[in-house]
Amino acid sequence: MSHFKKLRQQMIDDQLVARGLQDQTVLDALNSVPREAFTPTDLIESAYRDSPLPIEENQTISQPYIVALMTAALELKADDRVLEVGTGSGYAAAVLGEICEHVYTIERYKTLADTAQARLNETGYTNVQVKHGDGTLGWVDQAPFDAIIVAAGGPEVPQTLKEQLAIGGRMVIPVGSSLSLQKLVRVRRLSENEYETEDLGSVRFVPLVGAAGWKE
Repeated sequence: MSHFKKLRQQMIDDQLVARGLQDQTVLDALNSVPREAFTPTDLIESAYRDSPLPIEENQTISQPYIVALMTAALELKADDRVLEVGTGSGYAAAVLGEICEHVYTIERYKTLADTAQARLNETGYTNVQVKHGDGTLGWVDQAPFDAIIVAAGGPEVPQTLKEQLAIGGRMVIPVGSSLSLQKLVRVRRLSENEYETEDLGSVRFVPLVGAAGWKE
């Protein structure tokens, strides 16, 4: 077993399963994605550490447990169309790409969007499409989505994203009035105008910046 493969299995056992994560589809997806391929070269030995890691533009790759938790909360099916807001390194998009046929991901920093698309192509995730733009506005041309995952914390759930959920669709997003602490919520679209919101616990994310998020 290669060095990174061993670290990956250790991450699954010690960081995910040990914390009660039981969704086998999600565990298999995280076990299939080479996190080291999405980690800055100087941090490659820390790729499987139980913490977020810094990347360019003052952004982060989320902690593996948070990626797993949020992905599991989406209740994904193989034929779901998924939108991710905040591509970052492309790691979480690759995890989604292991589970679903169509993944669309938006990144506001062009350098990150370009790097992520290159990494995804290199690692064989041809079903993941990266776009450079304001993720708080969603991706109208590709809507509606069965699931939306937002990898940054906003002051509230953007109405634009709620409207791009299919009926029965789920969105997982960190929300909070403070820039340093948010609560993770799952929004479910029940009908044309009805949504249900559940609190999934406290989290800490980089700010969601954009027209329907925090200002620059």
